[in-house]
Amino acid sequence: MSFDVFFKKSLFLCEKFFQMFTIGDIKFNRYPLFLAPMEDVTDVSFRHICKMYGADMLYTEFIASEALVRNIDKTVKKMHLEDSERPTGIQIYGHDPVHMAEAAQMAAELKPDLIDINCGCPVKKIATRGDGAGLLQNPDLMIQIVKAVVAAVPNIPVTVKTRLGWDENSKIIVPLAERLQDAGIKALAIHGRTRMQLYKGEADWTLIGEVKNNPRMHIPIIGNGDVDSPQKAAEMRNRYGVDAIMIGRAAVGCPWIFKTVHEYLETGVLPPKPDLAERVRLAKYQLETSMNWKGDIRGLLEMRRHYSQYFKGLPDFKPYRMRLVTEPDPAVINSILDEIGEVYKDYQFE
Repeated sequence: MSFDVFFKKSLFLCEKFFQMFTIGDIKFNRYPLFLAPMEDVTDVSFRHICKMYGADMLYTEFIASEALVRNIDKTVKKMHLEDSERPTGIQIYGHDPVHMAEAAQMAAELKPDLIDINCGCPVKKIATRGDGAGLLQNPDLMIQIVKAVVAAVPNIPVTVKTRLGWDENSKIIVPLAERLQDAGIKALAIHGRTRMQLYKGEADWTLIGEVKNNPRMHIPIIGNGDVDSPQKAAEMRNRYGVDAIMIGRAAVGCPWIFKTVHEYLETGVLPPKPDLAERVRLAKYQLETSMNWKGDIRGLLEMRRHYSQYFKGLPDFKPYRMRLVTEPDPAVINSILDEIGEVYKDYQFE
């Protein structure tokens, strides 16, 4: 292949797979990977680690507008942002347009890079009261909320994260995406499941692709759902042409997924996985920062969900996992992590 042909082919692929876009003042200089907002996961400590490993856009945990307008301290604290983690969006949820607008104004005081409206959380206690994915049963109310929030924060871009629809018989995302765009949002993230699916079965990206390829749509479309490997990220990007990919559960205990996906997208070569020493150091660091931010007890408890993934693949690991998730003393947990590092020091992750 001549240099000219190679150059033209490379240029075509770059134009096909990534056209630089902005969300407000946020500019992405490579194909962007977003960390999905997750309750009790995407706190300051975890966001910082994902940023270290190449996440291009971060979000807070989702924040209840009703609690925020009542100035509940725990809720207000969730909005804390560090300059080192930016760009970061504050995600809010609720079903009252007035309270959502007020919550957005409170969030705007912290100068987030964007404000995201959660229209996709499927958890029963949220969705059944009309919040999160519950709004998929009332798209008119969803549009009212979006318009109220957009009007309340004219200097900050507003985005939405949602799902395909409430159930198999109401996959409304294609026409709904147009309405959301017309209401003023600057980007749309879509999870490829309905609310009734929760996280079961496989995510269906077909309708995400239809939204992206709808000639009426001009805002960035971010695809989400089941991206748990570099190969899957490349497949979803190439097949559906989404502007960015959002990774959620696959980042829990595996924050280096952003680095491995970026390297694979850029080179086509799978990079080696972090060795055991790096995983031990990272687990210790996350435990410490989580406790510093959330307090010893809560920080320690919320770290427990990460251990299995940090050390996934180690043979006969169950006894260590049980010790890590039942031990209440941080110093002992650190010694257990040191022990893991010593016992499995010759193990090679595949």
